[in-house]
Amino acid sequence: QVVLIGESGGGKTTLLHCIACIVPPDSGTVTIDGIEVTKLSEAGRDRVRAAKLGYVFQTFNLLSGFTALENVRLGMTFAHGKHDMRRAVDLLEKVGLGDRLHYKPAALSVGQQQRVAVARALANRPRLLLADEPTANIDPGNQQKIIDLLRDCCRDENIAMLLVTHSMHIAEQFDRVEKLESINRAAVGV
Repeated sequence: QVVLIGESGGGKTTLLHCIACIVPPDSGTVTIDGIEVTKLSEAGRDRVRAAKLGYVFQTFNLLSGFTALENVRLGMTFAHGKHDMRRAVDLLEKVGLGDRLHYKPAALSVGQQQRVAVARALANRPRLLLADEPTANIDPGNQQKIIDLLRDCCRDENIAMLLVTHSMHIAEQFDRVEKLESINRAAVGV
């Protein structure tokens, strides 16, 4: 588990998007589990992302017309084309939402929405979980719960995690912390 810290606008989210095959890097390559994804077609990158990566977005990116259970199951469709109902329910129970399976995002608190996003990111048993400021939109009382949840889930399922944060309090809880420093507006280096 690695934490990446850096200033706002320093390129942390852009780096995650490059790793996640959401945007191509301007130069260099991205290799995931031995696959150089920068050489793949868009469809190929989509398949690798669905099968190998989980992503917890800062803004959750839940589909408002779908229940918590449907949001998690939908994430499974992209990797396997099928839904593992038992896994989806188990994950939502693990994140403390077993009694909220059929609630749509608008009926959930912000903290509960983030927990649905965590369950969705873990649905396909990814090799790597990317977490982009997962506590940024969470009240201080629930921030630690989300960090503990992410760490526990990744440990229990043997998933590597790269977590981006501004918070030194969060970063100090991890053994490995890397700092992304802005070199200038056109280039970012680690």
